[in-house]
Amino acid sequence: MSPDRRKVLKEDEMQAVLDEIVDVLKTCYDPEIPVNIYDLGLIYEIDIDEEATAHIQMTLTSPACPVAELLPAEVKARVERLEQINQAKVEVVWDPPWSHDLMSEEAKLELGMI
Repeated sequence: MSPDRRKVLKEDEMQAVLDEIVDVLKTCYDPEIPVNIYDLGLIYEIDIDEEATAHIQMTLTSPACPVAELLPAEVKARVERLEQINQAKVEVVWDPPWSHDLMSEEAKLELGMI
């Protein structure tokens, strides 16, 4: 996309785009766990700037996760497919470490933890 055709988001559009990003993240799964990465608590932060760049901080269940290279790339690719997003930047962080406490109630129920 040429620079003059890049999307610019208005303040009132941000929440709708954020909701779409969350919906997209709920389609991404760790192949070893039958729960999407959002409900699993792997997404720590999502910010969208006025240049329509999504900044996503995420973690993995462990540093030795077999999909450590694939999952962040999948998140980036799926978010960048959204019409309102120019670019996605995904940062994998380890602090705070992931724990079961970060999971949604639905995820815990699905995994038999409640």
